[in-house]
Parts: sequence; C-alpha cells; structure tokens
Amino acid sequence: MPISFQQALDMVESLPEYQQEDLIDLIRRRLVEQKRETLALRVQEARAEYAQGKTKEGTVQDLMNDLSK
Repeated sequence: MPISFQQALDMVESLPEYQQEDLIDLIRRRLVEQKRETLALRVQEARAEYAQGKTKEGTVQDLMNDLSK
C-alpha cells in the first residue's frame, strides 16, 4: 500500500539527524544520475536524428521564423 507524501515526511523526521542527512545525500545523487541518464538519452536521440538528416542548420532568426509559423 503506497504511503502519502506527509507520511513519508513524518517517517524521515523520525530518523536521527545523521540518517536524514544520509537520505538527503542519497536522494540528491540519485536525482543527478536520473538527469544524467535522461540527458544521455536525449543526446543519443539527437545524434540519431542528425544522422538521419532530420535536422537542419540555420540562424536564430530562422528558428524564430519557424516557431512563429
């Protein structure tokens, strides 16, 4: 059974301070890793699109003109 956000906070607050700090560090590291994996996937997708000729070159003005269409 899932717990609510408030229940999770209450559980964390019941931990000793050093464990709360360890948990914060762990969560931060996991978030960084998730962001790194997401970025790596986006780079891989962008490279594949470039290799397939699905991208185009242009100036910032060209981009703005495309976006306003």
